[in-house]
Amino acid sequence: MKWLVFVFAAVLVVLHQDFWNWTKIEPLFLNVLPVGLWYHGLFAVACAVLMFLLVQTAWPKHLEDVQPDPSNKNRDQELH
Repeated sequence: MKWLVFVFAAVLVVLHQDFWNWTKIEPLFLNVLPVGLWYHGLFAVACAVLMFLLVQTAWPKHLEDVQPDPSNKNRDQELH
């Protein structure tokens, strides 16, 4: 699963440069938004999904496992 998420990230890097939309205004989404604007709106949603998947699959678990250091016990008692 981790490799699929990294491939998804690489695809989004390539799709970020939407050179095919640089000179186009049509089609308008809801007769208001030009194609480049709604493309980047959808791209932002895809990036949010990618970030969620990256945190779920590739986040280093050892960073979450924080144990108190027994050598600092005396220092902690002095502070209280």
